[in-house]
Amino acid sequence: MRIFLSTGEPSGDLHAANLIGSIRARQPDAEFVGFGGPRMTEAGATLLYPLVELSVMWFLRVLLNINKFIGLVGQADRYFEEHRPDAVVLIDYPGFNWWIARKAKARGIPVFYYVPPQIWAWAGWRVKKVQRFVDHVLCSLPFEPAWYHARGVPQAKFVGHPYFDELKERVLDEAFLASERAKPGPVVALLPGSRTQEVTRNTPIMLRAAAALAASRQGRPVRFAVACLRDKHKAMVEAMIAEAGLGALPIEVHAARTPELIRLADVAWAVSGSVGLELMMEALPTVVLYKVKRFDLMVARHFIKSKYISLVNLLADAEVMPEYLTPYDVSPELANWAARWLDDPAERAKAAAALAELRGRVAVPGASDRAADEIVGVLRPQASGLRGPHETRSVRVDGPSRGATA
Repeated sequence: MRIFLSTGEPSGDLHAANLIGSIRARQPDAEFVGFGGPRMTEAGATLLYPLVELSVMWFLRVLLNINKFIGLVGQADRYFEEHRPDAVVLIDYPGFNWWIARKAKARGIPVFYYVPPQIWAWAGWRVKKVQRFVDHVLCSLPFEPAWYHARGVPQAKFVGHPYFDELKERVLDEAFLASERAKPGPVVALLPGSRTQEVTRNTPIMLRAAAALAASRQGRPVRFAVACLRDKHKAMVEAMIAEAGLGALPIEVHAARTPELIRLADVAWAVSGSVGLELMMEALPTVVLYKVKRFDLMVARHFIKSKYISLVNLLADAEVMPEYLTPYDVSPELANWAARWLDDPAERAKAAAALAELRGRVAVPGASDRAADEIVGVLRPQASGLRGPHETRSVRVDGPSRGATA
């Protein structure tokens, strides 16, 4: 059994690696190849290209890299022709993965979309691409199957979000936590994003908010900790701090310490994305920020159909995390929310309780195993002979349901 995987985000790379492990537990001789990152490589996949390193966002960045994307689509198509995998599994990263799905479908290769893009929130018309090019949608959010079913995609099933599995298995550095807890003052965590563009756009606002909050504390201690994915982002943030003249600010910058910093923090400022699920799991009061250019926001408003940008708020169908999708400097708002939660224990407890209640409803573990069951069940006919190579069995996962706006 040979499976081609394609993902272009660090989180998708991790989801792919865990899926590989779950499939191998069911099909030990399975082979994996495709586009992704280091986690896929560690899991035993052969990378045709490290697509995670090319992670881009917004329109201009995509246009600047269009020739590379076109070349990779052609490379995938040649692989499909010469080696013909048994299935193609796509993980998020829709702009590029739609083309991979198109090429696979043209070759008659079954296409699975695992952690599908949130087209119900911002691009509902793209369900037509799912209808045309995707055979099985393995949904990560409990309300997604009903949305797909209502739009002519019957092979959509809720398997759960793989992030919950990853969080359950994560081991934190207890020595690091102990050393940080010995320091005085509450901690505000800054999570500016995993992409370079996100770090560049969001960090300056967060730093200004940190400076304003520290100044307002009037002698009461507060500490700030920036969570960066990579060392290069750490260096970028440190340079921003120096350029802004904030060297005296009680702030530390860390790379590859996001789980520990979320565990340590009393309050967080974070970009929207899958990290929101980790913040929800810790019931950490958080303000969500996503800085965009005015033109990008003007264009995006024609596509966004959801009330919220935060995945956590979408799951709650309420703004349990205050959020700002904006081209403006909202550092005063970030500082005010943090001050409110730090100075009023009842307000902080209220925010944490809302997140804990949501966690109890939606944090369904086992997504990687359920997705593997579906994929292997389709590709490996059962001994009874009742299921053909392109049929699947149903998986029942109890969870909440909610209507979504398209």
